[in-house]
Amino acid sequence: MTQTDRLPRLGAPAAARRQSPGSSRLLLWTAVCATVVLAACGSAPKSSSGSRGGGYYKDDGPPASPPANLDQVPDPLPAVEPLASGANKPYVIFGKRYVPDTSMQPYRVRGVASWYGRKFHGARTSNGELYDMYAMTAAHTTLPIPSYARVTRTTTGKAVIVRINDRGPFHDDRVIDLSYTAAHKLGLLAQGSGEVTVELLVPAEIARIRAERAAPTQLASAAAVAQPIADPGAAEVVALPVAAQEPPSDMRELPPLASAPAFDAAAMNAPAPVAVPAGAARPVSAPASPGIYLQLGAFSGQRNAEDLAARVRARLGGAGEPLRVVSADSLYRVHVGPYPTRESAQAAAQRLQAQVEITPVIVLR
Repeated sequence: MTQTDRLPRLGAPAAARRQSPGSSRLLLWTAVCATVVLAACGSAPKSSSGSRGGGYYKDDGPPASPPANLDQVPDPLPAVEPLASGANKPYVIFGKRYVPDTSMQPYRVRGVASWYGRKFHGARTSNGELYDMYAMTAAHTTLPIPSYARVTRTTTGKAVIVRINDRGPFHDDRVIDLSYTAAHKLGLLAQGSGEVTVELLVPAEIARIRAERAAPTQLASAAAVAQPIADPGAAEVVALPVAAQEPPSDMRELPPLASAPAFDAAAMNAPAPVAVPAGAARPVSAPASPGIYLQLGAFSGQRNAEDLAARVRARLGGAGEPLRVVSADSLYRVHVGPYPTRESAQAAAQRLQAQVEITPVIVLR
């Protein structure tokens, strides 16, 4: 792959900025293209020498000392996220017009995957995020940003899930650019590229995957409470601390629309005592109704979650949308909803952000 595969973002000529919602990885080739004829810039890429096999960009490659545990990097938990406005507009590269499809309709394409590595590590992607070569991400010319795709290597059947957060590759013989780690997990690093099948994860498939990942946790919770109660009439009360923890992978929040809310950060990480009758099993909350919700916060202590819910209700003056505290996986989450569509949830998130100065995140449960 050559440097001409990546879209310009910062420092590009005004014409290029008007045409495409790109990333900063093409600053170098933008300057080069300004001094040479267009045909030279748009020609087919020349293969790199050595073992690269044309799989990644000129002067790019693997890190000098890659981590030893890349095989243990988990696939991201797919979710229905707010779309990035600038990264989903039509754009033109090398005279070809690309129109991103944000309909979330089924998409399945077979073609060649390549990857990009250390040269772009830390550069801006098309939606303004920083490219992390050790994360499970990818670039695609027209899939929604952000969205999630399953990439399957046709020769081995090995599959991974990646988050689409960038544009490219701009070659007719390639369908997707993988991060270094995603390429590693598919066994594409040595040869640089390989044939894959790319499948967009639509909302129904996302819901199925999330339900499957949540099932082991739910079964473990059910087993924990299915214990005999020693003495239903016991009056002794003990305080059991709930260990603070990060949100588990099966209930992970989606990236916020802007910046994460800065409220009560210390309380989210502090243990919170919960009073329960001695010998009695802890109650399990009723399963939440499935759907699309806005999450305003997640806490290890129920009181902190209830306090936030009360503050939001007071701020809205009783005119707000349904708001509740949901308990799951030792965390108490403040949710608003459900909403029938992602678009309606996005509109509600913008209203709430203006009313209560908290940036909600969209979650699917």
